[in-house]
This record gives sequence, C-alpha cells and structure tokens, in this order.
Amino acid sequence: MDALLLARCFVCAFFAIILLQSGLDKFTDWKGNLSYLQEHFAKTIFKSSVPPMLGSIALLETLAGALCGVSVVVLLLHIDVHVTQGLSLSGLALALVCLDFCMLMVGQRLAKDYAGAASLAGYFVVALFGLYLMA
Repeated sequence: MDALLLARCFVCAFFAIILLQSGLDKFTDWKGNLSYLQEHFAKTIFKSSVPPMLGSIALLETLAGALCGVSVVVLLLHIDVHVTQGLSLSGLALALVCLDFCMLMVGQRLAKDYAGAASLAGYFVVALFGLYLMA
C-alpha cells in the first residue's frame, strides 16, 4: 500500500462519512430540514422551490456518499472500475461531491449566508484535490 492509494482512500472515506450522514439526515429529519431551509431561503428566488431542492440535494449527497464508500473498497481491492473512458468510479464519486458543493454554494450565496458559503470552500478544495488524485 502506497501513499497515493492511502490518500485516495482517505479522501473517499472522508466524503462518504460527511455526505452519507448529511444526506440521510435530510431524509430522516425531512420536516426539520424543510422548516429550516424555508426560513433560510425566504427572501430569495428559491423560496417556493425549497422542497424539490432539498430532495435533490439529499439524493445527490446520499448517492455521492455511497459511491465514495464503495470507492474505498474498490480502491483497497485494486479493482479497476471505470464508468467512462478515463473516469473511474472514485473519480465519478468525487465529481458528484464537487457538484454537490457547487449547488450548496449557490444556495448559500443567494441566501447571503456568507459564513456558510465560506465554510464550504474548504470541503470543495479537498474534493477537487481528491478528484485530481483519481486521475
């Protein structure tokens, strides 16, 4: 096991933990999350779109987190799984993670939650670094 493989595994494990917890929390506490987000986006163009946005983000986070978890196993077993030419399963997983954080960033910026948006930047950098490691 080399340092590159460990770095790939740890990045995928990191996002599996974060996104599975976040995505599953959105499904298990739908009412609480919906209530919070309706207030959060009350003064934005998204005020009437909160339920489908919440569902989309919850689904994307759960899917990306699950793919990151599967990617850890695939990487450790040295199984070469490519979903397209040049894009591995772990690359796809981290691309979805990047998409998730871009979507979250749009919401935070439009809601003028600049502190929340700033906190996403660190996660996004780690996701981009992970995506680069998968190349």
